[in-house]
Amino acid sequence: MISSAHARTVANLGAAAALALLLGACGGGMSLPSFSSSSPPPEAEPGTGPEMPASIRADEIVGRWGLASFQNPADRARTEAAARAQCKNPYVIGAGSSGGVIMHLADQATPQELRLKGSPSGKNYIGPSGPTPGEQDREIVSFDGRVMVTRFIDKDASTRYGNMVYVRCAPRA
Repeated sequence: MISSAHARTVANLGAAAALALLLGACGGGMSLPSFSSSSPPPEAEPGTGPEMPASIRADEIVGRWGLASFQNPADRARTEAAARAQCKNPYVIGAGSSGGVIMHLADQATPQELRLKGSPSGKNYIGPSGPTPGEQDREIVSFDGRVMVTRFIDKDASTRYGNMVYVRCAPRA
């Protein structure tokens, strides 16, 4: 018998995945109206410097992960257990061809190569090349080699997805 908490987690992840696939199918290159001038966006936001290396290496997060999410910090332990249970259907983080990792951006059906980026404040981020933190980045809130917790920078994505908990799946024997 499946517990209601586990069923709710699975249903939430299923709904998020279905939404991501649905939104990803709406059109390849997202072309939304711009409320700014027609000049190209600046290379970096004011106050951001050149991309810094992260203190976490890409090869440290490549692998098979159980995945779940939580909104309320009190649910973290329960969510880690739910993520561990997802190892029978793991989320795979692959190695990118240019030193990054292959993961999904928020609301994107197709994974792409993302970079691990550092910041002057010591925080680490995963996202596309560009300013750190960028709107499409996710902050690595915590990482101990076995459990990684991330949170999207974009407020809308952060509200919808919450804190993403990745629990490393045991290697096959």
